[in-house]
Amino acid sequence: MKQRFAVLAVAFLFLFALAGISLADGFKVAIITSPNDVHDGGFNEDNYNGVVTFKNETPGAEMSAVQETTGDPAECVKVVENIAADYNALVCVGFQFSGIVEVAEDNPDTKFILVDTWPADESGNDAQAENLYAMKFKEEEGGFLAGIAAALTTKSNKVAVVNGKAFPTNVNYQYGFMSGVNYANKHYGIKAAIVELPSYSGTDVTGKNVGGNYIGSFIDQANGKIVGQALIREGCDVIFVAAGGAGMGVFTAAKEAKGVYVIGCDADQYNDGKNGDSNVIL
Repeated sequence: MKQRFAVLAVAFLFLFALAGISLADGFKVAIITSPNDVHDGGFNEDNYNGVVTFKNETPGAEMSAVQETTGDPAECVKVVENIAADYNALVCVGFQFSGIVEVAEDNPDTKFILVDTWPADESGNDAQAENLYAMKFKEEEGGFLAGIAAALTTKSNKVAVVNGKAFPTNVNYQYGFMSGVNYANKHYGIKAAIVELPSYSGTDVTGKNVGGNYIGSFIDQANGKIVGQALIREGCDVIFVAAGGAGMGVFTAAKEAKGVYVIGCDADQYNDGKNGDSNVIL
C-alpha cells in the first residue's frame, strides 16, 4: 500500500547532505525493527529495502539489521541506546521507537531516522532533537482505497480489516478502510457490511476501544489464522490485512477457504498469496 523504501532512501541522502556528513568508506548504518525482523514481507521489509537502496547507492557503506523481539517501547529504546555509538546512522522502524529523543541527544554524532511516528518525551509529549529526522505516512489513504476495492469486489457483501495492535498507524489503516467501504456504499450502490468481532476489538494507546479486528500481535500467526477463520465463518470474502508477520495467519485461513481474497499492506505481497495454481491476493 505504501512504498516507504523509495522515500526512505531519498530521506537518507537528503538528511546526510543537509548535515554535511561525508558518506565515505566505512559509513555504518543499522536498521532496528521490532518485534518482527526485516524479512516480514511487509512494513519492516519495505523499510529494509530502503536502507538497501541507500547502501547500494553509497559506495563503501556498511549496514546491519538489528531485531528487538519484545515490541515493548522501553526495551526498544534500550536496544537503540546500546548500539547508538557504534553507528553513523540508525533507522528506527515503528511507533514503539518514539521515545528515543534522549538517546539522540546523548549521541550527537549519530543521526537517527524515526519511521512512522513523531518523537516524544517520557510523558508522551512531542519532542525533538537536532540529529533526529522523523517521517510519517497517511495510512488512512491507503486504507481508504483498500476499502473501496473490497466493497466493489465482495460477493457476500461482508468485508473486514484485520490489524496487529492498535498503534496509531494501524488504527489509521482501520478507519481509512471503513471509510472507503462507506464511501463505496454511498456512491456506487454497494451494500457491503463491515464485520467487526467484539472479542477481537482493539484498545488504542489511550485506552479507547476502537473496534475492528485485532490479533494483538505482529508476530502471532496462529492467532492471526484464528481471527481470519472467525471472519470467514461470518461470511467475509474480502479481508484487508495490516498485521505484519501475524497477518500471514489470515492469509493461511484464506487459502484454506474458498472464494476468499485478502488485500496486502505496505509491500507487494503477491508471492505471499500464492496458493497452488491460484492466488488469494485481490
